[in-house]
Amino acid sequence: MIDIDKQAQVIWNYMLLKQPLKKADLMLVFGSHDIRVAQWAAKLYLEGYAPKILFSGNEGAGREVSSFKGVPEAERFAQEAAELGVPKSVILIESKAVNTGENVKLSYKLLIESGINPKKIIVVQKPYMERRTFATLKAQWPKPQPEFIASSPDISYEQYIRDPLYPKDYTINTMVGDLQRIKEYPKLGFQIVQEIPDEVWNAYEKLVAAGYNKHLITS
Repeated sequence: MIDIDKQAQVIWNYMLLKQPLKKADLMLVFGSHDIRVAQWAAKLYLEGYAPKILFSGNEGAGREVSSFKGVPEAERFAQEAAELGVPKSVILIESKAVNTGENVKLSYKLLIESGINPKKIIVVQKPYMERRTFATLKAQWPKPQPEFIASSPDISYEQYIRDPLYPKDYTINTMVGDLQRIKEYPKLGFQIVQEIPDEVWNAYEKLVAAGYNKHLITS
């Protein structure tokens, strides 16, 4: 019998890019069921890392575990940020995207329409979605591209899976599915190619064999 947490930790570590945080022209925040992403973005804004925040997302794949069903994730995130002290005047909202590719395309469209041309963007996501989000941006954001800096709440794998608001099985299933997409999506032009170490792919295969296959591509 495999150690589920040990294998999941391997994938979690791979998904974290651990890029040094630096000041940027904009924060692009991808919506999700995890309100801590909005809280992290607000913290970075209040610390002076970027003068504007764009929240993107309608209701995505995490709607079944979300505590704010029926409300676009971008709107809920913007509300949370405002309650934490971010001025509404610096917040932009894109509330139609339902997947990562749409987050990218519709956010770019909104920025163009708003006359905003950032040279450096802090991209805020859940910890285990840093790599996939970065790869999607690099493949789908029109050129010339800004510099993208991935960031996420400072939460360990152990802390994440202990929180009852974010079910462990859902998190592991999502990580496994995202790793499969990192392997397969470059063939479709959705993401850039990234090397997947043997240890990471072995962890994927063990978790799939253990039944963590609910988020896999089916066609």
